[in-house]
Amino acid sequence: MKYTTKDLTNIALIAASYAVVSLVLAPISFGNIQIRIAEVLTLLPLIYKPSIYGVTLGCFLTNLIGAMMGINILGFLDIFIGTLATFLAALGTYYFKDKTIKNIPLISMIFPVLLNGIFIGTELAFVLMPNNLMLGIIIFGLEVAIGQLIAVIVGYFIINAMKKNKIFENNKVR
Repeated sequence: MKYTTKDLTNIALIAASYAVVSLVLAPISFGNIQIRIAEVLTLLPLIYKPSIYGVTLGCFLTNLIGAMMGINILGFLDIFIGTLATFLAALGTYYFKDKTIKNIPLISMIFPVLLNGIFIGTELAFVLMPNNLMLGIIIFGLEVAIGQLIAVIVGYFIINAMKKNKIFENNKVR
């Protein structure tokens, strides 16, 4: 993987944008009922492959700062598990970007919803319902997935607007 200075700058800007949006909207970015608006960026790999690393770094920074400030109820565990979920979701978004249904990349859009629902729902169950993990995973997984679905639907329209405006035109998806 060889990235240009422009790619590295874009990765840093994506990471900073993710972290700032998540932390400014901290009351809705953490917890079992969450709509992490910055997760709209997990669809950027549809149009720009290096964004996988920007979104992952942004999630890592958000979860780290959130844990350090005490606003991330999952604490330091989320730095690794939440970041892994976002990384895998961004990868899935990229690798399935060409699999569309009526020109909509539904499989790519499902990755962030499904993976965050499973990973974050499981984390929340271990922290908030350790005596009834299965029920906790189902409840928290569904709550997180619903919030994620909202972010992904909004993200789809934002990514389409970015694509039409050729935001990353000089940085073709590799």
